[in-house]
Amino acid sequence: MKKGLRFLWIVFCLLSIVLCLAAFDAFYQQKYFTGTALLIMAVMSLVFCWNLISGKLRETEKIIESIRQKDFSLFPTEISGEDLKNSAVKLYYQSKEEHSQLYSYKNLYDTILNKLEIGFLILSKKSDENEWKVFYCNPGFLEILKVPKYNEWSFYKEKIPKFYELIESTNYQDSQDFIDVSIENRSRNSFSIRTSRMSGYGNDFCIISLESIQKIIDQKEKQAWNNLMKVISHELLNTLTPVNSLIYNLEYLTEQEELSKDDQSEIRESLKIINSKSQQLLHFIDSYRQIAELPKPQKNRINLRNSVERVVKMFDSEFRTNSIEVQSEIYDLYVNADEKMIERVLVNLITNAIFAVEKTSEKIVSVRFLEQSGRSIIQVEDSGEGIPNEISDKIFLPFFTTRQNGSGIGLTLAKSIMEAHNGYLTFKNREQGSTFEMWLI
Repeated sequence: MKKGLRFLWIVFCLLSIVLCLAAFDAFYQQKYFTGTALLIMAVMSLVFCWNLISGKLRETEKIIESIRQKDFSLFPTEISGEDLKNSAVKLYYQSKEEHSQLYSYKNLYDTILNKLEIGFLILSKKSDENEWKVFYCNPGFLEILKVPKYNEWSFYKEKIPKFYELIESTNYQDSQDFIDVSIENRSRNSFSIRTSRMSGYGNDFCIISLESIQKIIDQKEKQAWNNLMKVISHELLNTLTPVNSLIYNLEYLTEQEELSKDDQSEIRESLKIINSKSQQLLHFIDSYRQIAELPKPQKNRINLRNSVERVVKMFDSEFRTNSIEVQSEIYDLYVNADEKMIERVLVNLITNAIFAVEKTSEKIVSVRFLEQSGRSIIQVEDSGEGIPNEISDKIFLPFFTTRQNGSGIGLTLAKSIMEAHNGYLTFKNREQGSTFEMWLI
């Protein structure tokens, strides 16, 4: 009990004791009326004291109960000398401010999550229980999967069984995966799913994020087709425009009653050009067919060291003719791959490396092996000028080339071969030259 209330209690207790003693003395002297009056006054003093103290305690209790119930509709005021109540009032306003801040943060987070196109679903359960419940889900999640909001996680099993089974298969631990789901009997959509597990305050939480990647895939496909159509249109126009002009000229010449030797010579030359352009167009179509009809890899256990040594030996004469220094850091490295396809990629990368160092004073082409994250990597580096930034995002496009007589399918085909092996082909510029990396399992 604080100082102010304690003082009042002591005063009224002493007053009551004095009145009781006086009443006892009056009764002893047989002054019954006086003794009764004094006794009544003593009782009234005790009652007044009790009401005063209990009233202050009830006010304090009301404030504390408001804090416990998070009901901040009261407006209590501090009173000088009432330490206990004043402490409760200070605690009340401190709790009210913290609650307001938490509420503001919650509204902010809800607004952010509700505006996101990414779906979020948070499951929760007691640490000693097995049944998961829905703790939170944002509108994005409901919109993506076209499902109603349920409080029970098990209810989603019937609505979206494939999604439910995928989450179950992760054992509600950290994971990342992709899934194709057909929603409301419409076309299938691709989604990226990530789960993460955390614990706190005796509860386990599983946070699931769901993002549709179908739009990204569609945009990339559309962009790829647009780029391809531009290349094909450009190639066809370059080939067919002169052919069309030559045919028009031949038609004019053949309408002549007599052909001079010059006319005959011109016809022969025109036919040769038409034949050359036709062969060029056939080569272009065949190049496209190689990309479009890439065969499935026939994988076997191969030693990459043997493949690299064979390919490097193929270029021995070119290395000597162009005074190119070849550096290699290779060793016995075994992978499951199609040997011919891998060597085809190596041929393309080394050919590009030779072309890259043609105009440099220090001509170096290097091949080395690396191992990282359970994957085998073949690095092909050159000491050339690197790939200009303005074309770096185009080098893997079909038929894009910077060479006068280049076909423009080398890197595209190489990238397709690596992807067919569940690997990938990357490149990066260095201070001097560029590096291509073949990633294999």
